[in-house]
Amino acid sequence: MRTHRGRDRGQVALEYIGFVAILLLVGLAAIQLGVAAYAVNQAGTGARAAARAASLDEPNGLSPEAAVQAAVSGWLHPDPKGGIAGDQATYTVTVTIPSVIPGLPDGFFGTATRTSTMPKLQPHD
Repeated sequence: MRTHRGRDRGQVALEYIGFVAILLLVGLAAIQLGVAAYAVNQAGTGARAAARAASLDEPNGLSPEAAVQAAVSGWLHPDPKGGIAGDQATYTVTVTIPSVIPGLPDGFFGTATRTSTMPKLQPHD
């Protein structure tokens, strides 16, 4: 008596390849979510650093734009905008969310924008 085992030999390998592809896609999606959260966090850090630098009486030579570059990871390419209005320093930093999924360009998932306002310190008498 002959069994049908010969016809099923490659079936497990094909199922494994299909399952691995799904696992890779889920893994990349999880990493992408982490990168997006990191970009949002870095935009907030940059906005606070810029507003803090602009609010100081003597910024020790550190401009708000330089403060953003020092505070945010360079590969995110932050874009700071803002200034001093009255007794407050307000800065907004925008970061393009990079893509880790092959075939999708940076910015496909949008941008992260955060704003920070700090009071301008009054000079001491």
